Amino acid sequence: MGNSALRAHVETAQKTGVFQLKERGLTEFPAELQKLTSNLRTIDLSNNKIESLPPTLIGKFTLLKSLSLNNNKLTVLPDELCNLKKLETLSLNNNHLRELPSTFGQLSALKTLSLSGNKLGVLPTQLCSLRHLDVVDLSKNQIRSIPDMVGELQVIELNLNQNQISQISVKISCCPRLKVLRLEENCLELSMLPQSILSDSQICLLAVEGNLFEIKKLRELEGYDKVTVVKCLRVTEVKHSVVLEPCFKRNLKDKNRGFQIVTDMNFRKLPFGSFLKFYPALGAIINQVSTVLNSRDLA
Repeated sequence: MGNSALRAHVETAQKTGVFQLKERGLTEFPAELQKLTSNLRTIDLSNNKIESLPPTLIGKFTLLKSLSLNNNKLTVLPDELCNLKKLETLSLNNNHLRELPSTFGQLSALKTLSLSGNKLGVLPTQLCSLRHLDVVDLSKNQIRSIPDMVGELQVIELNLNQNQISQISVKISCCPRLKVLRLEENCLELSMLPQSILSDSQICLLAVEGNLFEIKKLRELEGYDKVTVVKCLRVTEVKHSVVLEPCFKRNLKDKNRGFQIVTDMNFRKLPFGSFLKFYPALGAIINQVSTVLNSRDLA
């Protein structure tokens, strides 16, 4: 990329607070951003070939709220990343990260973390220190088990799809805010899925397709048919997809509320916005939506 083109992007970023330079074949974090440390709020350098972040520079973006470096060649993250005290969104999908720095838990404002497609072998303990973290995507890594520390997570949605998970601590049921748990395409036997996920947790949406058991076997577990106003864990199969079917026939029949969420818990339309007051998990994953069947009376 020519210097003149880079200068043009820097000049634009000085005015907008947004620096976006994707798919340009960059092999290094642009040193020219040194001029923008005091005003950048968004940096997106996805789809390049960047191998590392400069420790002396990356921690100086004190106003940065969003950092995206998806599809690069990062192998480690510098400790100085923790200086980004206003960072709310960090997206590092499809890199080569095997671990997070010990200081990672100091990213106190972080709300959304995406680390899909890396080489993490364990669930990072540093995440337990992030009290405002809402959504974590650790799919497509090499995680084999979920340890007891998972109970300290404050997340609303945890995506662990396509790992190598064969064991899950019962402590996962202790997560105080966890509403959405995705465990598709792992190595779970039904006996390794804590029954308390169904009977004694805050989890509302559970995805477990592609493990070492038949979905219909879940019906034999205690708590499978448990239904409350804000919680239901009835799991069915529709066209070979795991479906989470919140059924409010008894509790919300008088409001003519009813819906069926198909294919992977994703929603594209949410016809009953007022329902979000009772079901906050939907608000947390609204931007992942794919399908919602029309509302109808279940009588």
